[in-house]
Amino acid sequence: MDNFFHRHAYLIEHTDASVPRALMNEIDWSHRLIGIKGPRGVGKTSFLLQYIKLHFNPQSERCLYISMSSFYFQGCSLVKFAGEFVKRGGRVLVIDQIYKQEGWRDMICECYHTYPQLNIIYSTTTVEQAEAKDHEINTLSKCYFLHGFSLREYINQQTHENLPRVTLEEVLFNTEQVQKNILMKVRPWIYLQNYLHHGYYPFYQESYNFTERLLKNLNAMIEIDILFIKQIDIKYLTRLKQLLYLLTVNQNNSPNVSYLAKEIQTSRATVMNYMNSLEDARLIHQIYKSGTNGPKKPARILLHNTNLLYALLNDTPREQDIMETFFTNSVWRHHTVETGQKPGIFIVNNHKICVCNKTDKRRKDNDLLYARYICEVSHNGDIPIWLFGFIF
Repeated sequence: MDNFFHRHAYLIEHTDASVPRALMNEIDWSHRLIGIKGPRGVGKTSFLLQYIKLHFNPQSERCLYISMSSFYFQGCSLVKFAGEFVKRGGRVLVIDQIYKQEGWRDMICECYHTYPQLNIIYSTTTVEQAEAKDHEINTLSKCYFLHGFSLREYINQQTHENLPRVTLEEVLFNTEQVQKNILMKVRPWIYLQNYLHHGYYPFYQESYNFTERLLKNLNAMIEIDILFIKQIDIKYLTRLKQLLYLLTVNQNNSPNVSYLAKEIQTSRATVMNYMNSLEDARLIHQIYKSGTNGPKKPARILLHNTNLLYALLNDTPREQDIMETFFTNSVWRHHTVETGQKPGIFIVNNHKICVCNKTDKRRKDNDLLYARYICEVSHNGDIPIWLFGFIF
């Protein structure tokens, strides 16, 4: 136990909590069982350590951070460990990467019932087995989702500003004032290109090649987070990777499921299941026509974020693809995103929004709003696309 406390103190001492993630203030930390879900690479470990640093003395034994990556837990029950922690006066146990422990949901629930004086915070992936939806843990715990950096969070990290979130309605209908408030402090357009290339995943701040790290994470998402958790045979790994690549190079078209099935030598039903798994892992977005949703075929598939687009393609991605991916990633968390009738048009909460270049001369439609790129400030009622990056 002492070794865990020493490790805990070292990690907290070397954690930067100067710019906390926005989710920090949205969580009810008084709840006894809290789950933090997120895909690999979005900073779940750093987030947990930031929470501890902001709320506990690093030398205090009331709170302890542990990771299920430790081989210790292959020989020691988590329930027994939690009991020893409580005996020493522990009250908050923070468990990272809990999904690596087989039967972890049962263990967490047992800890919850056995030690009523203990608060448990755990992190896990967004990929789950179908049967997990009916587990007791879903009624006991409050779960929150940690995403990668928004453009707003990225700029705050770069400038140490505290630029606030704005609502979709403010972006759409109070564009001038919202834009003015931001431009008084920073010029977001200056930061946008770097964000598109490497700003979504927090590990861009670390001192090694970002793209290589992202590709390693990407492989781990498929090999571990999908194959292991979904219990897909390893022999199908190549098919999953091939499918993701084919979706990437054809993301400006409606997916042809029959073609994809033929290319990766499997059935249409398996392709649909694989696409759902890739979406669970936060690698793609499946976007449907207005009024439809799964299990029907999606109208469009976009990569989850622009960093993936740059990493997966050998050539520079098309600017329209980059901006549509950025737009979708910026709004999907809290809003319904559907495709419109024409290319570049999305329907967000019943608002029709066209993503297009500043110089794209489209016929004005009174029901259509325009999110323009290569555009630093609004003009004639159009919205600079970077402003959507401040919604979360």
